[in-house]
Amino acid sequence: MSSVLSKKDSIFVAGHSGMVGSAIVRQLEKLEFVNILTESRNNVDLTDQSTVINFFSTNIIDYVVLAAARVGGIFANSEYPAEFIYENLMIECNVIHSAYITGVKRLLFLGSSCIYPKLSKQPIKESELLTGALEPSNEPYTIAKIAGIKLCESYNRQYGVYYRSVMPTNLYGEGDNFHINNSHVVPALLRKFHEAKINNNNSVSIWGDGSAMREFLYVEDMADACVHIMSFSDDIYNSYTKPTLSHINIGSGVDLSIRELAETIKEIVGYRGNLLFDTSKPNGPPRKLLNVSKLNSMGWKYQTNLKTGLKKTYTWYLDNIN
Repeated sequence: MSSVLSKKDSIFVAGHSGMVGSAIVRQLEKLEFVNILTESRNNVDLTDQSTVINFFSTNIIDYVVLAAARVGGIFANSEYPAEFIYENLMIECNVIHSAYITGVKRLLFLGSSCIYPKLSKQPIKESELLTGALEPSNEPYTIAKIAGIKLCESYNRQYGVYYRSVMPTNLYGEGDNFHINNSHVVPALLRKFHEAKINNNNSVSIWGDGSAMREFLYVEDMADACVHIMSFSDDIYNSYTKPTLSHINIGSGVDLSIRELAETIKEIVGYRGNLLFDTSKPNGPPRKLLNVSKLNSMGWKYQTNLKTGLKKTYTWYLDNIN
């Protein structure tokens, strides 16, 4: 496949210090892209419109990867719904609109698999979007991500730009957030099991009954998929999508129960205690598995199996625990 990307293109990675953004930067560097643009939150607050417009106006940018977002697990979404919807809406609106008014033709928006209805048909096809009620526990975040997709579609239709959207499944890997309350399930469990091992605790408490089925993807694979999708010419990309349904799922196409995940992490960490499932806490959707046939037909499949990815993530955690 011939790529529309040039190694000399200026590519702005918004959110480069996060798990996904940093993985995309590593992937671009691995492929010898020489003009990767990043900015810290202290210098460019993406929730501030005038700051973002000024940044875009004073830099030459050929491509934008919008990986910046406020993210978190069930607890964080439940505790901070206002911050989740406000900050994500502001980031998306400011970056996408600033890209348009400064002449950026190409942009990749990173959404989330939570955009789909709670009771979607499994595996979840891209066409399931807006066909049913959302999962209540993360609805504010979800609505913001759906708005990002629709922003891209609307700017494409009205202004003739080429803004693409990808919907990754649950991601994990180096650079993840290991906060004990605000993180997603993989880093939260890795930390819980590690601390229980160090402290010789008899048990580890896990939210829900362990029956919920989830799909996970190693973040380096996610980065590889993003660059793969960025590389398609507009005609080829549009042959896989259409203006009113422009997003593409990114995942492994393989899922397992939270109980199985916990048992796998317990083995990797070397914890010998018991698992206690707290059924007073929510399970979330009963199953969330993406249909990745569209992405597979575009020539991409995941490379890192879950156990290998978890081992790499735990090693990174141990090296960066402080």
